[in-house]
Amino acid sequence: MPGERVFTANDSRAVSTAITVMQLTAAATHVVEILRMWVTQESSTASAQTAVSVVRQTDAGTMTAITEVEHASAGPADATAFRTATVEPTTTDTILIEGFNVLNGWLYLPVPEERIWIPPSGSVGLKFPDVPPSVTYNYGITWREVG
Repeated sequence: MPGERVFTANDSRAVSTAITVMQLTAAATHVVEILRMWVTQESSTASAQTAVSVVRQTDAGTMTAITEVEHASAGPADATAFRTATVEPTTTDTILIEGFNVLNGWLYLPVPEERIWIPPSGSVGLKFPDVPPSVTYNYGITWREVG
């Protein structure tokens, strides 16, 4: 649709603490629709259970911006993706929390009625709510900017 662009940001880090690994903050002029989120790992052969949560956050804490990739190559996003908090953002609501086995990974691929929308200037974080098994995780978010 005109005025809508799709982006993906992803990262890979060793994680061994309860932490927000990625946050997406919508620009003041756009609404963001989350299309896909994922967490996988690349350094373990041991079966272990952990959890991931998607949360609304009121600030960015202290995080590093990630360069996103636009699917249509038309320019930079108006939303900003951040990675790995060194000072944890403030969580206001937990939208979902799900357990998964690190060998299988976790995929959030909602039907349209279940997609998460971020209002202008709002933020959503992808977080390990508890200490996960200490491995290198790959994670990311794909989103559409509307407006």
